[in-house]
Amino acid sequence: MELRQLQYFVTVVEEANFTRAAARLHLAQPGVSAQIRQLERELGQRLLDRTGRTVTTTEAGEAVLPYARAALAAAEAVRHTADEFTGLLRGRVRFGLVSGAPQDEFDVVSVLADFHRDHPDVEISLTEDASDRMLDALRGGELDVALIGLAQDEPPGVRVQVVVDEPLVAVVPAGHPLAVGGPEPGPPTVPLAGLGAYPLISLPRGTGVRGVLERVCAEAGFRPRVAFEAAPPPVLVQLAARGLGVAVLPGFPDSVLHRYGLRAVRITEPAVRARIGLVWPAAGPAGPAAEAFLTLLRACV
Repeated sequence: MELRQLQYFVTVVEEANFTRAAARLHLAQPGVSAQIRQLERELGQRLLDRTGRTVTTTEAGEAVLPYARAALAAAEAVRHTADEFTGLLRGRVRFGLVSGAPQDEFDVVSVLADFHRDHPDVEISLTEDASDRMLDALRGGELDVALIGLAQDEPPGVRVQVVVDEPLVAVVPAGHPLAVGGPEPGPPTVPLAGLGAYPLISLPRGTGVRGVLERVCAEAGFRPRVAFEAAPPPVLVQLAARGLGVAVLPGFPDSVLHRYGLRAVRITEPAVRARIGLVWPAAGPAGPAAEAFLTLLRACV
């Protein structure tokens, strides 16, 4: 049994596909398959089920998986310990980014470039996904740190540093009843329960904003009637401009809203806030490379 065979096995499990795993490993797919078959012969057990559209673990493979990961982590720790004597940082950092993350508040690309410049021997992977799936990946050890939308203040099993904290607003055309019903001279407002009368436009399930919206509506005793959903916030704005519903979004620049003839209506009773945060496992980063990357991220927010 060789460490590289365990690495190939774990990578195939994470990618659920031999071709994607080989691409991630920078190897030819037949070579990865051959090494895993050799590992299976040595163990006397089939570890992977290759019959479906995606590769899954067999019962034996599921039992072996945590030990394979532990062996790889132990080997990485040996390398890290040796590297500390030369000041060299190696390893791998797996970073998750929520779809539609605001680049103005947090320049992720610059942080990644700076870290790569300072630590060229560290492999960095970037995954864009929904917030709830990235939370599961953090808890399962598949991600080291992520920037996600927070459906609750303190998700279990992780630690959080809030990066963005702003109110959710209802975005409607200027002539919409909600846009003209607020007190003067202040901006228009709508109680949360008032949104129950309208079709809503929202980010998809699994995002922090959608999680917050569904939670506060449930607490208010109704279920939001979401007619349209899309990941890019500008698409939601355009849908609202066409009169297809009330878009529920974090604060959007007035210049953009005015371009589409829209107004932002403040949600009250209760006020609802959207939060984006850096999140990492409660036990701390899994290795010096992840710890150094997290330190840089936290210093930049």
